[in-house]
Amino acid sequence: MKFFNMLLRSIVKHSVFPFAMQNGTQKYLFLTAPQRSFPCRTLILSPALKKQISSSPTEKLDLDGWKNVMRSGMQEEVSETSESEEESTLAATRELVEMWRLAGKTVPENISEEELKTLMECSTKSSRKKYLKHLAIKEKHKKANKVKQEKQNEAKKERLEKAKENNTGELKNTFFLQIWSRSMDKVYNWRAAHAMIFGQPLVFDMAYENYMSHREMENTVNQLMEAEGWNRRAIDPFHLHFCNLKVDGPYHKEFAKRYGEAWNNLLVTVTEQSHTDVFPKDKLIYLTADSPNVMKRFQHDKIYIVGSMVDRTIRTGLSLANAKRFKLTTERLPLERYLKWESGAKNLTLDQMIRILLTLKDTEDWMEALKFVPKRKYEAFVDTSLYSKHKTDTGLRTKVSEFSNSQEKVKKPFPKNSFGKQTQKKWWVAEES
Repeated sequence: MKFFNMLLRSIVKHSVFPFAMQNGTQKYLFLTAPQRSFPCRTLILSPALKKQISSSPTEKLDLDGWKNVMRSGMQEEVSETSESEEESTLAATRELVEMWRLAGKTVPENISEEELKTLMECSTKSSRKKYLKHLAIKEKHKKANKVKQEKQNEAKKERLEKAKENNTGELKNTFFLQIWSRSMDKVYNWRAAHAMIFGQPLVFDMAYENYMSHREMENTVNQLMEAEGWNRRAIDPFHLHFCNLKVDGPYHKEFAKRYGEAWNNLLVTVTEQSHTDVFPKDKLIYLTADSPNVMKRFQHDKIYIVGSMVDRTIRTGLSLANAKRFKLTTERLPLERYLKWESGAKNLTLDQMIRILLTLKDTEDWMEALKFVPKRKYEAFVDTSLYSKHKTDTGLRTKVSEFSNSQEKVKKPFPKNSFGKQTQKKWWVAEES
């Protein structure tokens, strides 16, 4: 048995060792046997084999790159899971809207993903119902306007066909030239550009986006668009400034959505800076309905600020607190002096405010400017002529009374006639006797 083992060792030494030196790069050698395979490790038994192994390039593991790869993979997995969760919640809310439609509730027929997201943000069931009702009414108005436009187009086509049949033109002969809308747009744009260089600034403070809901912010953007339109069509427009407007914020996204490509061509100064950083404080006047100071006249050398906020709950003192925080002068419109106010808060919309300010800038007439206040809010105008007449009459009366009092004071220092007193006394005595 010993002899057999020694023989086997000698065979392995003389056969495997030279083969291992020639093929040192191979990792495994297999000794074949019937029905089994035995893996054997390569043995490094000589310096020549060590040189061959050391000469082969070794791969170094970059831990930072590996971490970045793992993190990116995790982020992709998280983003995929979040997107799938968001899609599932959107599908669930869409199914809920379909169920409410089948139940007979006021729900819009078509609803976008943005509207679904705002619906998901509503916390209570009643707020969701109110928002869906608002969308349904809005969709109904759009359909009605579309039908009305189609009817107007059909009526116009019929008129043109009748005019062609009768060989008469639609327009009557006139010596006035027609002014096209594109020509008027050029005129309005030139006035707005002139106002941006030489005009009086008017600031809209956009720092109230955190105090409004999404619906109130949409109403604010609607009023700002109307205000910009009225200002552009004015004879002497303001240089509008939208201060505190954050890039990619709710206001900016809504403006870009409404205006589209025209937003970049709008002749309005838009900035993220505050109004106190753009203009000197002594020139600024914040217009707020909560101010204790009444506006007496329009000042052309001042810069007026209007808070861009639509607040259905009417939070009193919010804009006044904002103005006091910057230590600015505040004023309010003299509505009580010129109008018999019926009820409700003395808050006006942004388009009404700019029309009042434009009229005051051109005419300086409060009676003419306050005609833009909605008639449902006041009973009638106060008769300012009687007020001024009463004021002048009282002034004349006070002047006359002061003159008479001064005359009496002048008479008092003179001594009375003693001789007159004696003769008067004697006359009375003579009468009695």
